Amino acid sequence: MFGLGMPEILVILVVALVVLGPKRLPELARTLGKAMAEFRRQSSDIMEDFQHQMRVEDDAVQRAKAKPPSPPKDEPPSSQA
Repeated sequence: MFGLGMPEILVILVVALVVLGPKRLPELARTLGKAMAEFRRQSSDIMEDFQHQMRVEDDAVQRAKAKPPSPPKDEPPSSQA
């Protein structure tokens, strides 16, 4: 977890407990947890949208490659005499 070991995490928690106090620490942890969950949810939604757009574009490219070129419609039909 971010390259922190158990002793470092314990020191951070003790300092947070001393600075914030026992009443505000759970509230802060709850708020932080909700914010992280929302961030994960939003980033997941963005990734899904991006992947969907990539699939749509890939499908369009595949259809364009598979479709033979059509003759121009401006030219009159050739008459064979």
